[in-house]
This record gives sequence, C-alpha cells and structure tokens, in this order.
Amino acid sequence: MNARILVIEDNLEVRESITEILRLSDYIVVSVDNGKTGVEKALCESFDLIVCDIVMPQLDGYGVLHLLGKHKGTRNIPFIFMTAKSEKADLRKGMEMGADDYLTKPFAVTELLNAIEAQLKKSEDANRMISPDVEGINDFINQAGKSGLLQLTSDQREIYDFKKKHQLYTNGQRPSALYYIIKGKIKIYKINQEGKELITNICTEGDFCGYTSILENINYRENAEVLDDARLMIIPAAEFLTLVTSDVRVAKQFMHLITRNVLEMEEDLLNLAYNSIRKKVAYGIVQQIDAHHGLGKVPIVLDLSRKEMAQSIGVATESLVRTLADFKGEKLIDILEGKIIILNESNLRKLPS
Repeated sequence: MNARILVIEDNLEVRESITEILRLSDYIVVSVDNGKTGVEKALCESFDLIVCDIVMPQLDGYGVLHLLGKHKGTRNIPFIFMTAKSEKADLRKGMEMGADDYLTKPFAVTELLNAIEAQLKKSEDANRMISPDVEGINDFINQAGKSGLLQLTSDQREIYDFKKKHQLYTNGQRPSALYYIIKGKIKIYKINQEGKELITNICTEGDFCGYTSILENINYRENAEVLDDARLMIIPAAEFLTLVTSDVRVAKQFMHLITRNVLEMEEDLLNLAYNSIRKKVAYGIVQQIDAHHGLGKVPIVLDLSRKEMAQSIGVATESLVRTLADFKGEKLIDILEGKIIILNESNLRKLPS
C-alpha cells in the first residue's frame, strides 16, 4: 500500500511542486496551506509521514509538532521540517522537540525523496514486531544500529551461563549491564531491616532485568539471584542507553518490550493487598503456570521451594503449606517429592476468596 504523506506549506508554488513530485513517486499526498488546517487533517485522517514548513501564518511548524505530539495517534508519525537557509539556526529547537529530519530550501528532488524514504524505512523497522527470543533481540538492536544514529556491534553482547544461586547483582551496586534471559529464572528480591526477604519478581525466558536503575542512573535498589541455571545475554549499559536515547521510535518499541509485564505487576500488588490467603496462593500458582509453562503442556509441574514461593506470593511459609495441603485435599493439585503437580488448572483460576 502506498504511503500517505501530509504536506503543510503556505507557499503555493512550493506546495504544488512538492505535491507533484511526491505523486509522481507513487505517494498519496494531501496538502494544506497552514499549520492549523494541517493539525486538523492529521487528527482526522491517517498519515505515514508529515512534511512541514516552519514559518507559517496562524500556526507555525513548531506549534504543529507540539500539538501532534500530544495525541497518541499522531505523536509517532515521522516528521520532516522544511526551512529557508536563514532559519537554519532555529532547527535545533525543532529537532529537540522530536522532529526526525529537516530540509533546507531550496532542495533538490533527490534530497526530498531520500529523506522521505529514509524516514518511512525507519518507521517500518520500528513498527516491526520483535520476536521475544535471543535472535529477535539481536536482530532488533543490529537493525537499530544501521539507522546511522547508533554504533552497535553484536560482539558487544556476550552470552554467559550462570549456575543456580549465582548473585547477579546486589542492592547498592552500580549497574553496568542490562540482562536478557535466554533460559532459566532470575529472582528479584529485597531484604528489609529485620533481614526478611521479599521476592518482588521472578523473571524468566524472554524477560529483561536490571533496566530501571540504568534508566534512572542510580545504584540497584534490589538484589537479583539466579533461581534456576540460566543463560543470559549481557547488553552493556552504555549500549542500552544509546539505544533508547538516540531515536524516539526505537526507544518506544524497546521500552514497550521490556515493560510488557507492568500490568502483571500491578495485578500482583492488588492480589497482595486485597485477596484472602487461599486466593493469594491460587493466584501465585496461576502466575507461575503462565510465566513458566507453555499452553498445552501436560502435566504442569512447579518446582519452587516453599520458602521461595511464599516470598513471591507475599504470605508466611506456614500459611502457604497449610493452603497447599487444602488444595491437595480438594484435588486441585498433587504434591510429589516437594513438587506441585497441577490437577485442575481451571478451578484454580476460578477459585473464590
């Protein structure tokens, strides 16, 4: 499908010239003569790219970019500024506001077409679904590196194997890398003043950990320990920061990938705050099933120590053990050599308080 481009330019001759060039290049073009109309068009129609003059009556190019940035449906549309040579010094303001590129008038036809093609390609790459495996992550980072903004090489991303109970990082330590889990499990936990451990998250295959402290430029506020033998891809902190600060679309796609479990964490907090012991334990078991077992896997066997499970659910170990015994009596689960075997997943999910 041909790309739709919105041209916002108050000069009739320039506007008609750009429109003709783009239509001859098989783009679908809508052109308007002022910023206010341009914003209205962008909000009610769908466009793949916007080319906009800076100096215009009613609403200038900066205003157009600012207003479109406030709307979810338009904030990620590639945006190219056009400016006269005398206004070139003002371009820094536009780029800081989020513009993707600029053209200095008068410009050659090839300059215009090359700029548009480059931005459409970057937008296509950024909107491409990332495969949540090591090949997909490597491919995504390498493609981002080819944008010209990032200088990344795959040999910087080493893959290591870690044994169970290996301490990945500790509270107070300075972060040096982002960790992507290829295989295994990592428990994220805090220790209170009384020395009691609380597991805040269990990361598994396809998850990232350690990114919050890198983004906030602070020391770790939690600990991370290998729960099961793990294989991790190590992404240097500097590389990660370059990735998420050099290109807005790349940053948003990657941030969506690494924060995909935010809603799940919110559900965990609600469960911890309001549910009964039975409901908390059932919810915790279901979370383990969803996190570590593919659809259709039978039988489902959970192999976490009672202490680790209690810490992740937020209940006392004794309460967990009693509740598991109740669930066994109700034939929801079985327990064999310390492992929990799921007998009735459907009823666990529907368990009333």
